[in-house]
Amino acid sequence: MPHATDTPVTSPKILPFYKAIPRLAKDPVTELARMGVEARGQIVRLDLGPFRPYLISHPDHVEQVLKTDWTNFVRAGMFWRPLHRVTGQSILAEGEAWASARKILQPLFTPRYINSLAEDMADVVAGCMPELDEHARSGRLIDGGGHQMTAIVNEAVMKLLFGGRIPRETVDLLQPEIATCATSIHFRLLFPFTPYSIKVPGDRAFLRAVKKIDEIIYSLIEENSRAETSPAEEPRKEIISVLLTARKAQDGTVDVRQVRDDLVSMYGASSETTAMSLAWLWSVLHDHPDVDAKLRDEIDRVVGGGPVRPHHVAQMPYLRMVLQELIRVYPSAWIIPRQTVADTEIGGVRIKAGSQVLVSPYTTHRLPQFWERPLEFDPERWAGEKHQLRHRYSFIPFGTGPHVCLGQHLFYIEASLVIANVMSRYRQVLTNPQKLTPVPGASVRPRESLWLRLEPRDRDARA
Repeated sequence: MPHATDTPVTSPKILPFYKAIPRLAKDPVTELARMGVEARGQIVRLDLGPFRPYLISHPDHVEQVLKTDWTNFVRAGMFWRPLHRVTGQSILAEGEAWASARKILQPLFTPRYINSLAEDMADVVAGCMPELDEHARSGRLIDGGGHQMTAIVNEAVMKLLFGGRIPRETVDLLQPEIATCATSIHFRLLFPFTPYSIKVPGDRAFLRAVKKIDEIIYSLIEENSRAETSPAEEPRKEIISVLLTARKAQDGTVDVRQVRDDLVSMYGASSETTAMSLAWLWSVLHDHPDVDAKLRDEIDRVVGGGPVRPHHVAQMPYLRMVLQELIRVYPSAWIIPRQTVADTEIGGVRIKAGSQVLVSPYTTHRLPQFWERPLEFDPERWAGEKHQLRHRYSFIPFGTGPHVCLGQHLFYIEASLVIANVMSRYRQVLTNPQKLTPVPGASVRPRESLWLRLEPRDRDARA
């Protein structure tokens, strides 16, 4: 599909206060996307009273903000403050804090290194299935986006990236606190100009969760510091050991606060996208039985009645297409905030230094100039080479440029293994189908719970 060739504008489309506030208060994620679509990708200035950010959605503008002129658009300002209250100064920060964290952590997220972990990852995911077997045998429902599914993702992340150095019981304590932080900041994200001296909905839950996260993480750091290898031994290549070694000062002391920030940031980055994608998947498959049937047929044909192994993933192109479409329609990041360092111009619109711009993957993925039937879930749009004809920056579920998410390769392998394991063993029945409402936070998740009944399938017959 050709790039848009509209004549550049010299002033943004302005959405006045009396229109913007009611729409954002009603359904912020969906309405923000509609604002960008209604403007056909032109820059929209949102009048939110004392705060007037620019909405960026056209792929050309996305490329400028996140890639070609990225040093002029930094992760700073009021939109980042609520997130940095939990993640601190690390891979999700800016400047030296980000650069040092990325240099340390990037080797653990290269495709080559993640592929080297794939066999172990397959074992971990398969090892989680007996817990689901109990639910299937008893008929107990599971929350499709809740504890059971998230626990599988966390188990894989903890055992592989963290070398099993975070016990399961600790993960079970940590995960709900991370989820609370991710969801309780949505008021601060919608109204970031609200002074922190004023308590708003979600603040108390957020602060309680951060306190518990600190207690858990600092305890882990202390415990693992005592268990570190001697200087004569080669450090294990997993996140905690790598961080403790890299963050050691010349005098041998460790910057404990920095390690804490690194761990919290990486825990969220390595598990959040996969867990939230599974939360949407079961509803999508229920609403699209043709997609469900085709996906199940592919998994049955490739996997049969045996265990799911990493080499199966490469043999399931339709599963990859389903995942790509899933994160197109439901990208984990609904906005990517940036603050301008110097006066600049985007698409002919002059933007002053210090202004807030909001790149919106949720909007970009719905622009009809770049996506036919953008609101329709259609994995076939990823078939063959068709998707290569689209604008390179019309699909940004992991961001792009120097700040692109490290965990994207991990996502495709981990999500594929989880889905193939579940669908090869069970027929999932959604017992409460309903229209889902995307809730803004650190990531987008459905407001409603999805309750699944797992019906065991005859794996021997398919083999």
